Amino acid sequence: MKFILKVLKDFPWFLWSGWGAVASIFLFIALWDVGYQLYGELVLPSPKETFGAVVGFFDDEDLTRDMILTLTRAVIGFAAALVIGSVLGLMAGFFATASIMSRPIVTILVGMPPIAWVVLAMIWFGMGDTSVIFTVVIASFPIVFVGAMQGTRTIEGELKEMVDSFGLSLWQKFTNLYFPHIFSYIFPAWVSGLGMSWKIVVMAELLSSSDGIGAALAVARSQLDTTVALALVVVMIGSLLFLEYIVLEPIKKEVEAWRD
Repeated sequence: MKFILKVLKDFPWFLWSGWGAVASIFLFIALWDVGYQLYGELVLPSPKETFGAVVGFFDDEDLTRDMILTLTRAVIGFAAALVIGSVLGLMAGFFATASIMSRPIVTILVGMPPIAWVVLAMIWFGMGDTSVIFTVVIASFPIVFVGAMQGTRTIEGELKEMVDSFGLSLWQKFTNLYFPHIFSYIFPAWVSGLGMSWKIVVMAELLSSSDGIGAALAVARSQLDTTVALALVVVMIGSLLFLEYIVLEPIKKEVEAWRD
């Protein structure tokens, strides 16, 4: 509870420290507008029209429902991949035999194209939520797994001997050595898995679902409605940025305060 209160207390300062990132976003939007002026609305709609379409989505019940559905699928799939990948990765890291045995399986999962998983999911589960969520989990799982395993495997033996020599309790060992070290590996894996989830969920919906942002993108493509298509992309990117920089990044800064 104290940790959550401290994160909330430091949140305004975190927002202020992110002015550089905000400036880069505005620079990107400026370049986007230059592209619009060069190539026209059919190729690249203006930022004003695109963000206007995003606002208009909230007046459209069908599109609002599609956005909520896609975000729900992405969050469920990512959460499942995070839990399963973290637990199994930590277990594999603590046992050398499990680490060796899991390596070829992870290589297979990483090397498998996501589009192949979408096709297999459609065969196994049909068209719907299960196919989309399964694809998200199976594509994000190996990223989280490898991060958790590497975090556990790379703890130096000398550090373990040092904390043992001081006679620290199990909780002190966990909070002062194991957790900070493992977290420095596993958190970037979570962020990468989150990005993968957001990309995969739209692709899976585009091919295996009749609803969600992916399905709406398919409709926009068939109608050559570039503005709507780009606005849907903006919704997904905006939600990803919110989760990564507003939700996860403050937690990371608080947990890794020891680095300063």
